[in-house]
Amino acid sequence: MRNEEKKAEDNVSMVIQFVLLGFYDLPNLQGLLFTLFSIIYMIILIGNSLLIILTRLDTQLLQKPMYFFLANFSALEICFVSVTMPRMLKNLWTQYRIISKLECATQMCFFHTLGATECFFLATMAYDRYVAVCKPLHYPVVMNHKSCIRLAIAAWISGIPVQIGQTCQVFFLPYCGSNRINHFFCDIPPLIKLACGDTSLNEMCVYLVVVFFVFAPFFLILGSYVKIIFTILKMPSATGRFKAFSTCSSHLIVVLLFFGSISINYLRPKSSHSPLSDKMFSLLYTIMTPLFNPLIYSLRNKDVITALKKLFLRKV
Repeated sequence: MRNEEKKAEDNVSMVIQFVLLGFYDLPNLQGLLFTLFSIIYMIILIGNSLLIILTRLDTQLLQKPMYFFLANFSALEICFVSVTMPRMLKNLWTQYRIISKLECATQMCFFHTLGATECFFLATMAYDRYVAVCKPLHYPVVMNHKSCIRLAIAAWISGIPVQIGQTCQVFFLPYCGSNRINHFFCDIPPLIKLACGDTSLNEMCVYLVVVFFVFAPFFLILGSYVKIIFTILKMPSATGRFKAFSTCSSHLIVVLLFFGSISINYLRPKSSHSPLSDKMFSLLYTIMTPLFNPLIYSLRNKDVITALKKLFLRKV
């Protein structure tokens, strides 16, 4: 560890900066991890940006509400992964892991705000599928342009006040011991471990926030898909059933990966927590979900593939 990191760690009277240890326990794999995560980050940026560009350029196939929400979701994924990945890549490349208290608080606030937004966007997209499949005659009226914009704005801003409050609550805790965060980004559980004094209120708030921002949208999604499945099973056409199942299964893959990994990571008992497991579960919802989003929604969607072919042929 560098001299600057040792100096920062020795400051036990008042912690003013932290050390993001990241994957320090894999010293021989730093170069490989940097290359791997750099490639993944580029795929996420290119894939999600391409979906946004397609929905903007295609004026026929990709102008449905589903693709409006998908474009917003892709933009969200770019923002979400960019909160943690650039800093992680910098730490892997330079091995300089110090982060100021303000930078740490900013990263944590943006990360959890965008995470809450993602939960509500997934619920909104499930509601869109529910109306499209279960109430197709009412779909143009219920999911009109103004309604879509309102739902998108609500999803973007819903988590801001709560997450700002939670961030302030965590960073008002006294930090007077070790400042080494055994994680690759500033997250609430590893920071609470470093705090001095009683943190029971903070831990209770984490559970309450997870229940509101994770469980509530998840059960809304689950209820929507139960009704969707029953409606699909009643369809007389086998082709229609297959198309509906294909579209909905794509959404469910993202939902299960995202909500499942978050729930396990934040709601596990303390005894089952370990730095390695925390990092592994965090990688699932910080990196794998943004990576799979463009792959699932593009490779399993005929309209997106058709629009991509049209764009390619136009350029050629």
